[in-house]
Amino acid sequence: MIKNWVGFYTLSSREVLRFFTVWKQTIIPGIITTLLYIFVFGVALESRIDPIAPGVSYKMYILPGLLMMNVITNSVANTASSMLQMKLLGQLPDILQAPLSSFEISLAYIIGGMVRGTVNGVLILLVGVGLSDMTVAQPLATIGFIMLVSWAFSSIGLILGQMAESWDQLATMQNFFLTPLSFLGGIFYSIKMLPEWAQGASFFNPIYYMINGLRYTILGVSDSNPSTSFIIAIIMTIGFSVVAIMLMENGKKIKQ
Repeated sequence: MIKNWVGFYTLSSREVLRFFTVWKQTIIPGIITTLLYIFVFGVALESRIDPIAPGVSYKMYILPGLLMMNVITNSVANTASSMLQMKLLGQLPDILQAPLSSFEISLAYIIGGMVRGTVNGVLILLVGVGLSDMTVAQPLATIGFIMLVSWAFSSIGLILGQMAESWDQLATMQNFFLTPLSFLGGIFYSIKMLPEWAQGASFFNPIYYMINGLRYTILGVSDSNPSTSFIIAIIMTIGFSVVAIMLMENGKKIKQ
C-alpha cells in the first residue's frame, strides 16, 4: 500500500519528466529506427516475399513486432539507466533515507519506465497508421497490452539496474538477452516458416508471446493463442514486479 502519496508522486513524476525533458533522445530515435526498418524490410522486400497472413502486407505484418521491440527497449532502458545512474553517482542513499517504502520507490521507478514504453509504442502505432490505410482491430486492447508489457519490462529494467555495477555490465545484460530474444520472437517472420525444432524453441521465448499478442490486437492475426499471450504478460508483470520490490527491500545490490 502507498502511504506517502506526496513522496511517491514526486519520485514518479521525476522519473516521467526525466525522459520527457530529453525527448529528442528518448522518443524520436525509436520512431526513426522503426521507419527505417519498415522501409528496408517492408518496402524493399515486400514484393519478394509471399504474404504471411491473408490480407496483410509484409510491412504491416512487421509493424507490431517493431513496435513491441521499441516498447521493450525503452521500458527497460528507463528504469535500468535511472537506477544505475543513481547508484554510480551515490545519490541512492538520499532516496533510501526518504520516508518512502521499498514498494513505493520501486513502483515510482516502474511507472516511469511504463510511461516511456507506452508513449513510444503509441506514437509508433500512430505513425504506422498514418503511413498506411491500416485499421487497428482492437484499439483499447492494443493500448492496454502495450501498457501491460511496458510495466513487465520496466520491472525487468529495475532488476537489471539494481544488479548491474557498471554501464558495460548493464549493456552486456541487455545485448546478450533482450536483443536476441526480441529478434528471435518473430518480428520479421512467422514461426511457421521455421523448422520444427526452431518453432519449438520459440515457444520458450516470452517475447514471442508479447509480439504475437500485440499483432493480434492490431491486425487480428497471431501465431499463438491471444489468451496465452495475455496470461504470460500478466504473469511476467506480477512476477518481475515482486522480484524488483524484494531486491529493493533487501538492498544488498544498491547500498554500495
